[in-house]
Amino acid sequence: MNRYCVIMCGGVGSRFWPFSRTDRPKQFLDFFGTGRSLLQLTVERISSIVPPENIVLVTNRLYEPLIREQLPEIRQENILLEPARRNTAPCICWAANHIAALNPDAAIVTLPSDHLVLKEREFEAAILEGFDFVEKDDRLLTLGINPTNPNTGYGYIQQGTKVKGWQGIRKVKSFTEKPNREMAELFLKSGEFFWNSGMFLWSAKSILKAFDKYAPNIGNLFHAPDGIYGSAEEAAFIEKNFPNAQGISIDYAIMEKADNVYVKTVDLGWSDLGTWHALYEASPHNSDGNVTQNCKVLPTDCQGSIFATSSDKVIVVKGLKDYIVADSENALLIYPLEEEQKIRQIVNEIKSRFGDNFV
Repeated sequence: MNRYCVIMCGGVGSRFWPFSRTDRPKQFLDFFGTGRSLLQLTVERISSIVPPENIVLVTNRLYEPLIREQLPEIRQENILLEPARRNTAPCICWAANHIAALNPDAAIVTLPSDHLVLKEREFEAAILEGFDFVEKDDRLLTLGINPTNPNTGYGYIQQGTKVKGWQGIRKVKSFTEKPNREMAELFLKSGEFFWNSGMFLWSAKSILKAFDKYAPNIGNLFHAPDGIYGSAEEAAFIEKNFPNAQGISIDYAIMEKADNVYVKTVDLGWSDLGTWHALYEASPHNSDGNVTQNCKVLPTDCQGSIFATSSDKVIVVKGLKDYIVADSENALLIYPLEEEQKIRQIVNEIKSRFGDNFV
């Protein structure tokens, strides 16, 4: 009962435009035709480890109706509604303070809501060992994924010395956020670096201590008088203080600075599903290397492309190689897979030129 899970589910997912929209981002979508959204799959995955009453969701207030629709079993008091978008550090600091007020001895696993994990038994074993590890000392633990390619969209963790008595856990030597291609290739060849999965474990005491030491500008904002957290006054306190927090990731705010950070290397069949290319890699391919996502496609001379539509239309296409073809509502994307990192910028331009209805 001292083990909690925080699921971060307030992101917009703009790199998955036009499927992922501001009013219904990717964590609420069913990408694989299972009848379950990525968020629902995340909750199901952790429910065998953490009791449902200890699962806390942190999301933008815009998405409360979607949370209630998809996860009616989650208690209302376990849904923390952010009044502004401020990245992962303020989100985690609020959640940790909220949980610590309920249970000062809490240990917390913090998960993104939109990742793919195919090896659920290995995931369960890794989280259970991670809890054991962080409950025994003042430690911050991240899960590291063995890299399969020099991906420039992920953060990288360099492993250091082994931790005696713990299989696969090492001290972290360094973090590098989204290196260029040349550096990523060097990381891959060295064998010392792992992808940062964005999944973390710590005790409530340890992460709050780290905020006070390494990010006091954030930590101080969430120091509330006794009795605020978990009461009817918490919402007003957050409404006043949360928008003043710096928009920064937990990696930059804490993990890259702290001296008690460790990494456990895991093989989970993992993808962060952050981009169309990640979805392409995670999906079944036909003999031409094409992927179809719940749609009807008649391709000719097409290779290495992904086709997706949210309606019942037929896609007829010829001569595309390594392209994204995605149709959703009032928007159509036809774009090279290798240039997908520009999609976020494109979404901003669309919003500026044509308005919010298209994003």
